[in-house]
Amino acid sequence: MKRVSIKDIAIQAGVVPSTVSLVLNGKTKEGRISGELAEKIRRIAADAGYVPNQTAVSLRTGRSKILGLIVEDISNVFFATLAKVIEDRANSLGFKILYCSTDNDDRKGNDLIRVLLNRQVDGFLITPSGGMMNDVMKLMDQRKPVVLMDRYFSDLETPCVLVDNFAGVRMGIEHLVSKKYRRIAYVTNDLEQVQMFERERGYRETVKIHLGEVDEKLVLKLPYHVHTEEGVKLITAFLQANDDVDAVFFATNYIGIFGLESIHQQELAIPGDLAVVCFDDHDIFRLMLPGITCIRQPIEEIAAAAVDLLIRQVHDNELVITERQLKQPVLVLRNSS
Repeated sequence: MKRVSIKDIAIQAGVVPSTVSLVLNGKTKEGRISGELAEKIRRIAADAGYVPNQTAVSLRTGRSKILGLIVEDISNVFFATLAKVIEDRANSLGFKILYCSTDNDDRKGNDLIRVLLNRQVDGFLITPSGGMMNDVMKLMDQRKPVVLMDRYFSDLETPCVLVDNFAGVRMGIEHLVSKKYRRIAYVTNDLEQVQMFERERGYRETVKIHLGEVDEKLVLKLPYHVHTEEGVKLITAFLQANDDVDAVFFATNYIGIFGLESIHQQELAIPGDLAVVCFDDHDIFRLMLPGITCIRQPIEEIAAAAVDLLIRQVHDNELVITERQLKQPVLVLRNSS
């Protein structure tokens, strides 16, 4: 089936192709085209099933109106929600989103950057894995607009939007201390990324201030790619080896879910036997009885700020190098603590 062209629409409308182009590109006023004629052209285009040739549009304008979004794990509720809010925000500003997941795999993440480059996206929103720094640096060397989210590279100046991870954990630990919990365990993963370092630093410094030196026996680091069953087993063994623990802080929502399954299997009462706080909210935490106290990230703020920062670079053709925005988390009190 032959693709409908601007020339075809012009013949049907009885005008020259440039007039059709002005109307379909929203430049009716600039072309001094009457509203009646513009509506006629748009109707003919719609009836004929006209679809703009995006490659041609990109070549003509230098922009694809597409943004590339690379997140860690699109199945994780935090990243799924972040992606949805980003997509809605971008759409409202006239941009489309292509998004994909790295699974925290450096090779996959770098391959995805190259795929999106080949698709000629106008800019990149990335939650990078640890080994993506060189490829992100190459994007910036090519003057491609880039905004990092959720994490950043300490050795690379890039615009970034993320939650204040340190402050979030500090709020959670101080809440537990205020409730007279004294043996507070911390369960995290082994990712060597800045957001996880900041969360652990928040735990260690806050415990030291209020309770004295951290007991290293109360810190458990799970392998990032651990399967659910193994993660639950490791947490169970950890809690049984430290049966004097009266509260536990889980550093991510998926680890928190592992922990809740372990606690359930051990038939421990929350908060009677063990108080629970988790970084990042989840529907499960809200629906459980008792509900799980959490540190909620302001996802809408993070997403909106990241999109606006990126599109500002796209429109201004000027890279923003050093801007780093920290958004404040919220302590959501439920009955687990």
